[in-house]
Amino acid sequence: MRRSVTLPKLTSQEPKAVDTCARYLLNNAKYLKYDDYLKAGFPIATGVIEGDCHHLIKDRMDITGARWTMRGAESVLPLGSLYISGDWDEYCQFHLQQEHKGKALHKCGMN
Repeated sequence: MRRSVTLPKLTSQEPKAVDTCARYLLNNAKYLKYDDYLKAGFPIATGVIEGDCHHLIKDRMDITGARWTMRGAESVLPLGSLYISGDWDEYCQFHLQQEHKGKALHKCGMN
């Protein structure tokens, strides 16, 4: 990477960006074992996934004065995900149907 900064087609800002990137990779080499992580079945996030996670979690949960327990956050995050994905109305219908079935089974002594 660092040798590429000698190419004549680079703008004046590009060598600095290449050097910054190379320094980051060298400083974090012990953490950058993506091939091992992929072989182990771990997901590797992309910018799109990281952006979605930031939107869903940080923007929604990290608000002034909010105090979340793990249990509370685990309850709220799936609902936020349903809403953001556009599946909220369908989920509500499903939830009401399941609640109705549960009440009917309970009344029949089957629950």
